[in-house]
This record gives sequence, C-alpha cells and structure tokens, in this order.
Amino acid sequence: MKPRNRPIILALACAAALPLALPAQARGKVTVKITSPANGATVTAPVTIKLQATGVRIVPASVEQPGTAHHHLFVDHDLKWMSDTIPIGSPGIIHLGRGQTEFVLDSLKPGPHRVIAVLADWRHVPLNRLVADTVAFTDR
Repeated sequence: MKPRNRPIILALACAAALPLALPAQARGKVTVKITSPANGATVTAPVTIKLQATGVRIVPASVEQPGTAHHHLFVDHDLKWMSDTIPIGSPGIIHLGRGQTEFVLDSLKPGPHRVIAVLADWRHVPLNRLVADTVAFTDR
C-alpha cells in the first residue's frame, strides 16, 4: 500500500465505525413492543404485560447512561407528557423503574382496555423520538 493511501483508508475505517460508537437511540433504531397480550385479544385477569425493547438497554431508572431506558405503562390512560417527566403517582401510569420487562395487571375490571408502553430515560422523560407501542384487549 502506498503511504499516501493510508490516511484515506484510516478515514474510511473511522467513518465506518462511527455509527457503532453512537448510542442506539441516536441511530434511530430504538423500538418497544408489547409482546403479550396480543392486540385484540380476549383475556382473563390477571393479565401479564410482556415487553421487548431493541436498540436500547433496559435498566433500572437509577442508571444514568446513554443508550439506556426503562419502561412505563399507560393503562387506559392517554399520553399527555411527551417532552416532560412522566408523573409518579398518577392512576393508570405504571413505572417499571427496576428495569422490569413484565408487569401483572391484577385489578382490571371486565371490559375493553388499552395499554401503551413508553420508553423513558433515567429522569422519567420519554425518549426523544417517542418510542411507544399500544395494544387493546378485552378482559372477560
């Protein structure tokens, strides 16, 4: 290899590695999915909500690191805090602050329900590009 080509190859190698050095959130590939119950399902309480996230590490809310988040569940509750802290103690909003990926809803009344899963950072602020998923189901 000619000496004059080395800087070009080095620059190309650095450019190729750059996207991997960015947190997954910055690359725009962060997703959350409610894997259970299925959208439109009919279930019998208690209902276990199962969550799966990609492109981000799910950790306890106390972890202050880029590329991490934790789950929040909005149960029969609308999203109103898109750029602010998700409030603690509001009925219908459940913080999974210990890094949980499952939660059992054991006090649902029979009828239709909606659950929205939202990923948030250590401050309980939703990730900027909102990362959320919604399922609707009926409890017998």
